[in-house]
Order: sequence, then structure tokens, then C-alpha cells
Amino acid sequence: MTYTTYGIYFKTAFFAISDQINNRPSGWEQTPEGFAKRFGTRQAQFIVQNTVTAFGDGVADWEVRYERCRCDGFWPRTRHAIKRNFVTYGGQEMNLRPQLMPYVGAFAAGVTAASWQPNNPNLAVKGYQAAITQVGVGIGVNWLAEFAPEIKRVLRIDKK
Repeated sequence: MTYTTYGIYFKTAFFAISDQINNRPSGWEQTPEGFAKRFGTRQAQFIVQNTVTAFGDGVADWEVRYERCRCDGFWPRTRHAIKRNFVTYGGQEMNLRPQLMPYVGAFAAGVTAASWQPNNPNLAVKGYQAAITQVGVGIGVNWLAEFAPEIKRVLRIDKK
């Protein structure tokens, strides 16, 4: 999830490009060196996030992976993707549990990444922003995972 899937690299590039365009943090110039710092910071942030999430889910015996819906239809599958951003399976009975770890991981990663950024950003605010961002990003990633077979078929991406 952290190194072997292409999704994390797209996510890192997307956020780093956005940071570069919006000059966040402003202490890093909008140069190739500034972009490298932004890219490296985002990559480190997502590595910390995935590590904390996987560790927390492992300790709690909760499922870290997304499980596709066994239902049919666009809207039921979309609802499933949204729901799974807020609940996960866990325990011996595999009952639904609150999906806390991605948010804990995002908060911890936001605080960690902000700790070396210039202009002394408020660490708690950066953690909160990262956790809130996880809502939209998590839903988007789940939706893509849910519809990946159809997307691949439309784009004619064959697994060889």
C-alpha cells in the first residue's frame, strides 16, 4: 500500500503540485528545489500515515484493506465506498467498527510533516487539516477501488 501501489505516487504528486501552485508552505520557493521539498514532505507524510494506520488496525485486529461491495448498481456501490470510509470490519466476528485509524494516521502524519516546515506552522491545525482531508481522499480512493474493474475495461487496461 505504501510502496508497491501506484496510487500513493499519484496522490503524492497531486498534493505536491497543488502545494507548489499555491506556494504552501510559503517558506519554500516555487523552484524545482522547493517542489522537491514539497514532494518529499508529502511522500513522508503519506508513509507515516499508512504506517500508523496499518499498525493501529493491526493492533485492533481491524481490516485495513478495502473490500469491494457484493451488490450491483452504481449508487449502491457508491454508497458502499462512502460508508467504508467511516467503518471497517474487525474482531473475530468481523463486525463493523468505526474506521478510526486512517484519521489517526492522517493527524499524526500532518503533525509530523508540519514539524519540519518553515514558518513554524501550528502543528495541531496541520494535523486537523490532514484528518479532514482524509474524508474526501478516502472516499475517492474507495470509489476508485470499487469501480476499478470497470474503469480498466473502459480504458482497455489489461493485466498481463
